[in-house]
Amino acid sequence: MKTAFDLSGRVALVTGANGGLGQAIALALAQAGADIAAVGRSEPLQTLAAIAAVGRRGAWVEADLDTSARAGDIVARSVAAFGRVDILVNNAGTIRRNDALDFTEEDWDAVIGVNLKSAFFLSQAIARTWVAAERGGKIINIASMLSFQGGVRVASYTASKSGLLGITRLLANEWAGRGINVNAIAPGYFSTNNTQALRDDPARNRAILERIPAGRWGDPADLGGAAVFLASAAAEYVHGSVLAVDGGWLAR
Repeated sequence: MKTAFDLSGRVALVTGANGGLGQAIALALAQAGADIAAVGRSEPLQTLAAIAAVGRRGAWVEADLDTSARAGDIVARSVAAFGRVDILVNNAGTIRRNDALDFTEEDWDAVIGVNLKSAFFLSQAIARTWVAAERGGKIINIASMLSFQGGVRVASYTASKSGLLGITRLLANEWAGRGINVNAIAPGYFSTNNTQALRDDPARNRAILERIPAGRWGDPADLGGAAVFLASAAAEYVHGSVLAVDGGWLAR
């Protein structure tokens, strides 16, 4: 089965690869053989260096993901850099916290735009190229535990991640017959910038750790195997699934 997970000759477009989960996913795909188009506002120097260190090519595609108008351009520039794109990882995300009674429309739109709207229109843009070329591809959406649960004080984030899981299933329904695999990974509680506030709160940190059977926060590298699997030939018959990488959180 080793060759089924080999991504040699493939190109992955990864959004939000500058650090955290996106950086870890990009590096895991590179270690499996893929070249990486890293999409984001700032140049991911550390990520590109790590990709080069494992012998793969990396390129920064500068883009602000808060508007769907750039989706086609992002795909076009990624294709121009590498000649093709075979894998899309919709990882970029943002979060705003406030009580539901005080949540603003600005905070709602900012999160929905990046987390949900950009993911859909990037998927649409890349799928159009695959359909035109009469070939398939892999799309991996990064969902969340809040794709299943409500959370607290993160209304737009919960809405976006619940919506992303629904879109994953819808696109799988529409595109599986075209050879396009659309699936999701739902990370549990990981040590990233987005969870810094939770880890800095002693009571919340303790409550979260007590709920995780594995007894620890996830490390971004823990997502690598799931991403490689869903991007590889080993997942050819996997459509519309969500793979929880959560230390057992949902099992509780």
